[in-house]
Amino acid sequence: MPTMKLENRQQVEDFVRGCTFFGTGGGGLPENGIDSLMAALNDGHEIGWVDAESIPDDAMSVCPFLMGSIAPHTEDTIKEMSSYGMTDETSVNPERDRMSKAIGELEEYTKQKFDVIVPIELAGANASAAIAAGAQRGMVTVDGDYTGRAIPEIVQITYNYDGHKLAPIASVDEWGNVCIIKNAINPRTTEHLGKLISVAGYGLAGQAGMALEASKMKKTVIKNTLSESYEAGKLLREAKEAGKDFVQELMTFLGGYVIGRGVIVEKDDRDTDGYYWGTYTVDCGEEELKVWFKNENHVLWKNGSPYITSPDLICAIDTDTGEPVPNPSSYEGQNVAIVALACKDEQKNSTLLTPRYFGFDIDHVPIDSVIKER
Repeated sequence: MPTMKLENRQQVEDFVRGCTFFGTGGGGLPENGIDSLMAALNDGHEIGWVDAESIPDDAMSVCPFLMGSIAPHTEDTIKEMSSYGMTDETSVNPERDRMSKAIGELEEYTKQKFDVIVPIELAGANASAAIAAGAQRGMVTVDGDYTGRAIPEIVQITYNYDGHKLAPIASVDEWGNVCIIKNAINPRTTEHLGKLISVAGYGLAGQAGMALEASKMKKTVIKNTLSESYEAGKLLREAKEAGKDFVQELMTFLGGYVIGRGVIVEKDDRDTDGYYWGTYTVDCGEEELKVWFKNENHVLWKNGSPYITSPDLICAIDTDTGEPVPNPSSYEGQNVAIVALACKDEQKNSTLLTPRYFGFDIDHVPIDSVIKER
């Protein structure tokens, strides 16, 4: 019996809202996550998650995820896709089905039956589709994930930090193309191969890998993050409905900080190498905030100086709608609050989510130290 069950659309939307917030701008679009969960719920599947310690040690876990760029398609890209026969008419796998089919392909390849879903990250589409995929296949989802936020590369997960092998990985894209990454020489190459597969499919491929016995999974998963996401999304909605300062209410609940409120005055973005890259600038009156993203937000400058960076979380909330802002949905003229909070303890010693990993000559300083020095 699930520790938590999502039984109606309101609960689904609250959960996806929370995941979208922790997604720090990446991890897919929340509307797709809602569609995935509601489709599974409407088909009569039980949607929810269980406490990690309730899972038998000999159960086998698998990690399904969406791999690829979340950038909107340009007209030129759509024309190029059409030349390969990839059109709306030839699309056969909505997001909610790609992960489930990838799990099936991995089971067939490995001759291994999987029992437990572990989401790779917290994100509006990625976590939701993983839960939906598990529900479709009669599997349970653990209350946790391997990141505690969202990340652009699968090397940036606790599973990899703990030395577990990422491959084999099965991939199924929107058009029905199926690939298996049997092996790779190192984790970064596994990420690169998976990303190139998604590039060939012009979007998000459903992939599944990171097979692990539950006894080991319990030691590497970041626990209780799905429940936290649900509570955060519910609080954000309820605070807005009550006419409260929902931004401050959420930060008080999570122990985070409101960095600034203003309007997006400039956005520069591109879709390259299977990632969504860019910057946006927020005019906060006396202060200017600039955010750099690679799928997710990773570096925040205040008045031209580095301020907050990954692995700590940098998030945007639309101050008109009360909804967290995925980077593909941000736009010039949008009223936003930029907030930030400390990453999970499991990410604090990672060198793979710092500015230097992304090529910046900037040291990561933990957010709590930054704010105290302000």
